[in-house]
Amino acid sequence: MENFDIYRVLKFMPGIIIGLTVHEFSHAWVAQMCGDTTSKDEGRVTLNPFKHIDLIGFIFLIFVGFGWAKPVQFNEENLRNPKTDVFKIALAGPFSNAIIAMLLSVIYIFLRSKASLDTHYLLSEILFYSIYINWGLFVFNLIPIPPLDGSHLVFHPLRRYPELYTVLYRYGSMLFFILLVITAVTKLNLLPILPMIRFFAEGFFSLFGYS
Repeated sequence: MENFDIYRVLKFMPGIIIGLTVHEFSHAWVAQMCGDTTSKDEGRVTLNPFKHIDLIGFIFLIFVGFGWAKPVQFNEENLRNPKTDVFKIALAGPFSNAIIAMLLSVIYIFLRSKASLDTHYLLSEILFYSIYINWGLFVFNLIPIPPLDGSHLVFHPLRRYPELYTVLYRYGSMLFFILLVITAVTKLNLLPILPMIRFFAEGFFSLFGYS
């Protein structure tokens, strides 16, 4: 705790709140568009962050570097095209974060080129952190390990085998948590998350001639 920097945490918070809220809202909205009203009935088709943010997951994300929000529930039987709609719902969250990251990048580049950096230093820092946080949510959630969104793209066909699916999901989740803990404690790069975040963030910046 001696390295705890409240000022830095406060600069992280807008990006975290925006990223988690938009991510879960997108899952819920796409599920509703695909015919299931479970998320709407639970009040999740909203941009109110209090409906989406899990307090413990939020604290973990701030202090540990990984966390979670309240998962959006949906009933697959209510979907119009279950085989494809599940993929749409799964991808909606991560890709909404990518869109947010790109929009914030454009604003950040405009601010840096058209305004005084000294005048807007705090805003510039918040935007910069928010960009990387949203790229992080994009990359992180596409990892094909339960319970992340990417796992639905890989393991969904196995739902026809409930026992196998349950075992893979349970032990996949445990494995993923163990990998995260080892990464956080030892600083070993067991999952190439940071390089991928930099790849997307710096790659998009370079499209505008900014580096």
